[in-house]
Amino acid sequence: MGKLPRPNKELGQHYLKDKALIQKICSDFADVSECIIEVGPGPGVLSKGLVAHDLPYYAIELDERFREQLEELVKSENLFFRDAMKVNFEEFISQIGFTHKNVWLVSNLPYNISSRLLISFMKSSSIKYMSLMFQKEVGLRALDISSKNAMNSLGCLVHTYFEVKKLALVLPGAFHPPPRVDSMVLSFIRRPTPIIPIDNFKKFETFLRILFGNRRKQIKGILKPHLKDPAESLEKCHIQVQARAESLSLEQVHNLFLDFKNES
Repeated sequence: MGKLPRPNKELGQHYLKDKALIQKICSDFADVSECIIEVGPGPGVLSKGLVAHDLPYYAIELDERFREQLEELVKSENLFFRDAMKVNFEEFISQIGFTHKNVWLVSNLPYNISSRLLISFMKSSSIKYMSLMFQKEVGLRALDISSKNAMNSLGCLVHTYFEVKKLALVLPGAFHPPPRVDSMVLSFIRRPTPIIPIDNFKKFETFLRILFGNRRKQIKGILKPHLKDPAESLEKCHIQVQARAESLSLEQVHNLFLDFKNES
């Protein structure tokens, strides 16, 4: 680690050093993917294991300080030094020629923008698999919407478009420098025929922001400005008038969205 650039706190950089965890992440979808995209590879801790699969590999990295380390592992034409937050991943995958392939995206996500990056990844139907590191609390929001009062906007998006499972719980000591929080790696497999088609992703995301903007407020009041007759929609979806968004099932959210979509 001594030769590596100092981790940039503003970019949320923490170098993964746990060898068993690195191996687990790097083998997650190796047998089924046809192309690997790594976002934020940093000094190439995961990259070394990923390129060993001898699959087409591309990396998107914001910090130019890592150019030397990454060019030891990856062809320079496969490295893209840019802000992942500004990347349209569907267009990027088209440009590198892997649309309609089994694309696997891997990232140790910067915790301060992990939710926004996840949403950006989900929008690209060409990304079939993902192995992503989150702060534990964010990972749980994406993973668990089954328990009472656990439904949330991010988890609803994730479970609509992906099957998701926990790959590993990660303690601070697995990193240099250690973060102040626990982390979690999740595995994602895209659903081939989601209930809400990917073409409706933006509208669905907008609806979820409305619905969960004040989760503890009664849904009838939240939807009143957006539906002609919220009470009728709730009855049709078998939802009590006094219900709150955090208590809904995924099926109920989907059915409410269909009414919202038809009226807006």
